[in-house]
Amino acid sequence: MKEDIVRAGSFLDHAKIFFDLFKLRIGFAIGLTAFAGALAVPGRSAPGWQVALLVACVVAASASAGAFNQYAERDLDARMGRTRNRAFVTGRLAHGPFWLAVIGLMLTLSVCATALALNPVAALFVFLGAFFYGVVYTVILKRRTWLNIVIGGLAGSFAVLAGATAVAPDAVGPVALALAWILFLWTPPHFWSLAIAYRDDYRAAGVPMLPVVVGDARAARAVLGGTVVLVASSLLPLAFGLGVAYAAGAIAGGIVFLRAAARLASDPSRKTAMGSFHASLAQLSLLLLGVILDAALRG
Repeated sequence: MKEDIVRAGSFLDHAKIFFDLFKLRIGFAIGLTAFAGALAVPGRSAPGWQVALLVACVVAASASAGAFNQYAERDLDARMGRTRNRAFVTGRLAHGPFWLAVIGLMLTLSVCATALALNPVAALFVFLGAFFYGVVYTVILKRRTWLNIVIGGLAGSFAVLAGATAVAPDAVGPVALALAWILFLWTPPHFWSLAIAYRDDYRAAGVPMLPVVVGDARAARAVLGGTVVLVASSLLPLAFGLGVAYAAGAIAGGIVFLRAAARLASDPSRKTAMGSFHASLAQLSLLLLGVILDAALRG
């Protein structure tokens, strides 16, 4: 273990290294989507400890995929200002088989725990979420096509379905499917906003993100168009029984994201791109909060 953590430091230093390595900020968001999926099955429920375990397994699986992403992209990260201080690039963590074993063990334990404590269908979706981000997006698509994040965005959809099938493995209902569709639509405008802000980084690394391929202006219009479709689709769960609390979250979040995306389309810049990126996070947070509050009101 000692040679794998190359540079000594304080506990907080190491905590930050691992927080960044496992992309836990993203992992916690993915876990929240799984929780929302578990609440989005009207008339069905699971014991609280099972839902909590499912969320923990989704977070751990997401963390393993995030760590694998950094392990596999050390060469790209070294060429990008935003990522050049990541642990595998700087040598704070040694790039070698030890970390591959840790990553594989994390994913294996997450999937097996879900299968044993819940059911194999939920376990399959936990696995697919990590697989699509770690392998389909990172290894197969990212260096080859601007569609990388479109297809890779299925990772978030699988988290919703993992939550739903944890509660109802025999029937994924229309609300859960609608939420999975919303997560799929959310990922491209969210990530393309960030890619516009860091276009020069992606160009230097040779990654064909949409702004690199078509330019900032066209990419910004794609963000706006994607946001319009996303916000319209976010109203779908209302047709399947979700109520006022969800409507309030979806509409408020949609307005926030639409305004930011419109500003980006009219004036593509790093400032407006980061504004759109942060607005996308606010939109998703408000929408998921609406799902949770709606379930609480329904009892």
